[in-house]
Amino acid sequence: MTASTPTTGGMVRTIGPRTFDFSRQVAVMAIVNRTPDSFYDRGRTDALDAAVAAGLRAVHDGADWIDIGGAKFAPGPAIPVAEEIDRVVPVVAALADAGAVISVDTFHAEVAMEAIAAGAHVVNDTTGLSDPGMAAVLVETGASIVVTHSLAKPRTAHPSPRYDDVVAEVVDYLRDRVARAEAAGVASDRIIVDPGHDLNKHTLDSLELTRRLDEVVALGYPTLVALSNKDFVGESLGRRDRSQRVEGSIAAAVYSVMRGARIVRVHNVRETVDAMRMIEAIEGWREPVFLEHNR
Repeated sequence: MTASTPTTGGMVRTIGPRTFDFSRQVAVMAIVNRTPDSFYDRGRTDALDAAVAAGLRAVHDGADWIDIGGAKFAPGPAIPVAEEIDRVVPVVAALADAGAVISVDTFHAEVAMEAIAAGAHVVNDTTGLSDPGMAAVLVETGASIVVTHSLAKPRTAHPSPRYDDVVAEVVDYLRDRVARAEAAGVASDRIIVDPGHDLNKHTLDSLELTRRLDEVVALGYPTLVALSNKDFVGESLGRRDRSQRVEGSIAAAVYSVMRGARIVRVHNVRETVDAMRMIEAIEGWREPVFLEHNR
């Protein structure tokens, strides 16, 4: 491990069909949202066949992981649990044999249980285990969990969040939620942490979290970053159009990996896969695919 890349916790993890050595490997998580109002694709993968096709395309493009969501994080009307299940479970079932890790983006224990039964391996909970029943689902099924920092209750606004020290407060929150999960019986090697860029945070907060990401990594759990096309990237670059944020998103992902992140959640799979594999080659974590130049 070079000096530029902080040591990450829980180096070797088997998650579903994949084994990752996070000391020398970066997992690319592809986003598939089956929602009519999703942040980035604006419903392009709302239909079942479109969502499944997007997942298969992501695997073809090199994604290690597919994250399936049926309700966005942003404020809005609550999505009934039964409707969320109807949105995500058929996609999980259709992609269960695709050879990738499958996660379900939900904060409902009931949705998590149904998705895991259909073939999901991970629960990606953007509310930091807000559902008191979630830990029991994880213990019963042995699924992994992404514990994410956010402040608002699910689907509610949190206007003008303020932090004295955003990184310290995020780290304390994650430490507390992880401790709760472990106390409930969730195995430590099933836990991943996510600082929650832009979730109840201003752009300067998200930039500070990125700059000091090694403090999150120091918690000792694999760190996921969900940076893709977010507003902090757009505001930093003056790009209101989300389709114009790809390069900034990749730059933020590369920087985060060099600070210790080992899972990157993205919309633009092929471009990000190439960036991550290039980091691995430069660091000496993997060999080039072929060697012909000046041979």
